[in-house]
Amino acid sequence: MERKVLTRLLVLAGLLVVAFVGTVATLNLTLYSASGFVHSYLDTLARHDVESTLDIPGVSLDRKASTKLTAPGALGDLADIHLVSDTDNRDGTHSVKYGYAFDGTKGTTTFHVEQTGARLGLFSGWRFVESPVSTLQVTPKNDAEFDANGVHLASTGGASVPDNFLVFTPSSVELSHSSAFLTAPKTTVLVSEVGGTVQAAVDIRANKTFVADVQKELRSYLGDCVTQRVLLPTGCPMGKPITDRIQNDPTWSMTAYPTVAIIPGSKAGTWQVPETPAIAHLVVKVKSIFDGTISNFDQDVPFTVRYLITFQANGDPLITAQY
Repeated sequence: MERKVLTRLLVLAGLLVVAFVGTVATLNLTLYSASGFVHSYLDTLARHDVESTLDIPGVSLDRKASTKLTAPGALGDLADIHLVSDTDNRDGTHSVKYGYAFDGTKGTTTFHVEQTGARLGLFSGWRFVESPVSTLQVTPKNDAEFDANGVHLASTGGASVPDNFLVFTPSSVELSHSSAFLTAPKTTVLVSEVGGTVQAAVDIRANKTFVADVQKELRSYLGDCVTQRVLLPTGCPMGKPITDRIQNDPTWSMTAYPTVAIIPGSKAGTWQVPETPAIAHLVVKVKSIFDGTISNFDQDVPFTVRYLITFQANGDPLITAQY
């Protein structure tokens, strides 16, 4: 009887050993494989768990660039993570290619990992040969500030100067700008190459509010100009020299106001209204210096306007005429 019990125990122990060995083998082929290691990394990105990401062997942010886009709130929505290939390079390294998607935009990235020994003497250990981090170089044209995945940023060099930001690989970054007077269309940049540098620009332009405010300001300014009862209104773009003798106070009115367009200025961070036509109307009674006849000068007087626009410390635009 005791012999049968011992035999059963030995058989059970053998089955447990076989099961354990099989489990270890299965885990080394899945969770603790090269592809499983990379999948674990990608899973931390999908969960926006940056703390766990940085605990993974071989992941580091040791480049000279801003780390503001590696914060949890700056990460894109990584999904549809799937293994494409896992190549054993026969030197202890593997080239692991994964596919994924960010909001429907698909991409692939190849990671290079190397074996680092065994955990607990049983499970394979891995690390990234090259940290899965890339550089996104952003040039915010015509202004220093922009948004990246909802994070408000500014180029340290100022308007139109490129600045470098570290991003985990892969990353999807939506760049935009929206402020009181400026706007930029949203641009999505996919960063998929480990260790690479991707260049992107934010094309910042005057928005409708900016144009409307300058148009209103200009109409008011020209409206004040035409109240001056002189041939050459002071500080104004219109004027009409007349050699004959004027017999009464000149009367000005506006026939066609300039249609404002705002474009980037020649200096970064400045804006300008390019040379734009307009028409005023002048009525004045004149006496000829040749024969003394009196007549009415009643004509349209074309002129042009051109302005430089800068922003003051309080954010309000400062409009300066350029004649």
